[in-house]
Amino acid sequence: MRAFLVGLSTVFAIAASGQSQPYPESVDFPAGWGAPSPQPDRIILTFSGDPARTQSVTWRTDTTIRAALAQLSVAHGAPRLRKTAVDVPAVTTRLDGRGVLTAGAVSHHHSATFTGLQPGTLYAYRVGDGRHWSEWFQFRTASAGEEPFTFLYVGDAQNYIYELWSRLIRQGFQTSPDARFVIHAGDLVSDAHSERQWSEWFAAGGWLHGMLPSVPVTGNHEYRPLTAEDAKAKRSALSVQWRHQFTLPGNGPSGLEETAYWFDYQGARIVVLNSMEQEQAQRDWLDSLLTDNPNRWTILSFHFPIYSTTGDRDNKELRELWKPVFDKHHVDLVLQGHDHTYARGRARSFATNASTGVNRRDRKGGSVYVVSVSGGKMYDFKKGGWQEYDATLERKAENTQLFQSVRVDGGRIQFRSFTATGELYDAFDLRKRRKGREARFRERMPETPERVHDNTIPHYH
Repeated sequence: MRAFLVGLSTVFAIAASGQSQPYPESVDFPAGWGAPSPQPDRIILTFSGDPARTQSVTWRTDTTIRAALAQLSVAHGAPRLRKTAVDVPAVTTRLDGRGVLTAGAVSHHHSATFTGLQPGTLYAYRVGDGRHWSEWFQFRTASAGEEPFTFLYVGDAQNYIYELWSRLIRQGFQTSPDARFVIHAGDLVSDAHSERQWSEWFAAGGWLHGMLPSVPVTGNHEYRPLTAEDAKAKRSALSVQWRHQFTLPGNGPSGLEETAYWFDYQGARIVVLNSMEQEQAQRDWLDSLLTDNPNRWTILSFHFPIYSTTGDRDNKELRELWKPVFDKHHVDLVLQGHDHTYARGRARSFATNASTGVNRRDRKGGSVYVVSVSGGKMYDFKKGGWQEYDATLERKAENTQLFQSVRVDGGRIQFRSFTATGELYDAFDLRKRRKGREARFRERMPETPERVHDNTIPHYH
């Protein structure tokens, strides 16, 4: 114990002195680590339809497994789940990463979608091929109507994934064990096609991926050149693994299926946007989707922030394209990543006068915008904060891994942001009586110091 305390004192002494220490990109893995085998791995739940009545699961094997299936049962306390389970055939796709930069592996990916499920019901399932089986997992379907629920939201995992993101996502589940899904706001990995990094991401989340449905968002690091020729020509493509390993809704704009999509969950419309594709078609799709929204709450997630927090970044074109739609439909919560800092604030909305076409400032306030980071790569906060924007920055942080727990409970949203040690760092509530109205905001921020590079352990690039 004394040796440990001496070591810890040394760490804080180095931190205080500002000495720079080398920080490796990641841990070393033995040859063959993360390679596919006949045993199912990378098991992950995602939504591809109505969360109250369907549930999708995807997993990976080597190419010796040509036909796969899942087994599903209503969960019960007796151990013989296979006696009550039904077989659900899986669709198998082949991923040949040979010739793709950093991919290399050849694997089979299997996807099964459970349909005809009962709302608000606990189910058990396992996946395999009849000989090689996973363990049994459990999930609960959404309720058919508006009922309270909690979800997690995390920003970029991206770097030091196995080493550092692992503790963050596990602490998130420990803090909010009742969470029903997790939104990953882009840059899940650093190199879109890297088999090693995807292996890190799945290993870091472990069995949580098989119990807690993921809602993945594409970031710029999910787009990388496929070949050396593409790199030379500065052409990028979506991760070759994306559509093989995630079974997602195909209800987005044409060409953006499974990267822009939506689902309704117990009184909230959750919309994922692809900020890599800043075209009018996606804007029009969102406008139509929110016009027909029957839910009280609207929550959006995408990668590039409307209000940047780092360096000289500014997503002006994105802001001008999308924010008028957010204002028009009184979007409540906007969850983003990319800038490797934490920021939370509100933007004033602008309403258009129907007769004159002139925008006027809505003094009641507008959407709450959040930027967060969950992995180990950290940036400096933009000098001047959000002074250049028509927005109010209310809480920020540097050099801090964070996860967010969001509870939707009838007419109230409770937003809580926690550090990787489970310490509450930020909080606010939103209240709304019915849909179509702008939410009322209430500050709940704890009286803790703002976390910056100067009062935390230095981050070494």
